[in-house]
Amino acid sequence: MKILLYKPIVRNTDTGMSLIRPLIGKTPLLQRNAVQLLTPKALVASRCLSLKPNFSKFKLNKGPPGNIVGTVNDAYKFPEPDHYHGSNHWTYDRILAMGLVPLTAFPFVMGVEFPMVDSIFCLTVLLHSYAGFKSCIIDYIPERVYGFWHRAAMKLLTLGTAVSLYGIYILETTENGLFDFVSKIYGS
Repeated sequence: MKILLYKPIVRNTDTGMSLIRPLIGKTPLLQRNAVQLLTPKALVASRCLSLKPNFSKFKLNKGPPGNIVGTVNDAYKFPEPDHYHGSNHWTYDRILAMGLVPLTAFPFVMGVEFPMVDSIFCLTVLLHSYAGFKSCIIDYIPERVYGFWHRAAMKLLTLGTAVSLYGIYILETTENGLFDFVSKIYGS
């Protein structure tokens, strides 16, 4: 039985591809060399394929003792100014909280027939809740310790906010809004 083997003879410099010609192997030495030439480095696995899951990304990050990074002589790195975080974040949250007071009292004084006020109230409650839950996640699931779980909680919060936003859209377009929905529940 004859084995058909291939040996590269010419290398194309433009594409890096090799032109090959068949070679009839008659000696074991020639067969071994030809098989080594045929085995591409990309197909040789660096490790065996394992179906065992890798749970290392779910582990907690072990920080240095006392969570102190660097020495006392290292210069302090000031965070870059960001208009959506830091003290501005708390200012925006306070503005939202103060805006909720008149929006909550509005349907009791004027009635429930104002869809724009109803939409603004729903969005304000949603943004206020998002900011509050985000603060809880940042405080109680810090990224430097929990890593993957912090990012998962933030993505879950964003997903929940997006679903709630869609729910507000459905409530405002198909029904008469949140105020009318609540008045129907308590009126029945």
